[in-house]
Amino acid sequence: MDKMTILVVDDHPVFRKGLRALLAAMPTVEWVGEATTGEEAITLAEKLQPDVVLLDLQMPGAGGLKAIRPIVETSPHIRILVVTMFEDDDSVFAALRAGARGYVLKDTQDEEMERAILAVGNGEAIFSPAIAQRMIYFFAAKPATSSDIFPELTDSERNVLKLMAQGENNETIAHKLGFSLKTVRNYSSNIFSKLQVADRAQAIVKAINAGLR
Repeated sequence: MDKMTILVVDDHPVFRKGLRALLAAMPTVEWVGEATTGEEAITLAEKLQPDVVLLDLQMPGAGGLKAIRPIVETSPHIRILVVTMFEDDDSVFAALRAGARGYVLKDTQDEEMERAILAVGNGEAIFSPAIAQRMIYFFAAKPATSSDIFPELTDSERNVLKLMAQGENNETIAHKLGFSLKTVRNYSSNIFSKLQVADRAQAIVKAINAGLR
């Protein structure tokens, strides 16, 4: 089986070294290159076509945030996991709107970082606990919503989408709602189709913008 290929984008050499060591210890992934600016990230992503880009936001030049959209527009199959120190709402939601599939903080423990890399590489959306908590607070600050948001969704589909937007994976959603895992997957597919989005990350962004909580 082919290994999941990873491009690392960060301007701090010590952190890049740490990520290389982490990736080297993961048998199913392969480090294929690194960049130190947003501009380099765009160029190398197009050249190397990695499965996943681990991307910092704050870097010299245009920075990582402005690299996200060009990368995913040119190579939609590339999945971007933001790895940064910034956990403010503006940074989180700007990255998700641009096309990032996940958002974790640099102080994430190795085991959780590995899980995040593999999850994003396999098409899931994932967030550090602190980021997921911020998203929950964001929703809580919104006015109460009802079925007039996304009226095309059933109540069950809307409940699945709410938990998706709170950073929960399919297994947790199934447990919380009392559904089978297959049912959650079917509801997820229905949600993507009805909302006319390509994947989980885009559905989450749409839910955030609509104020669904």
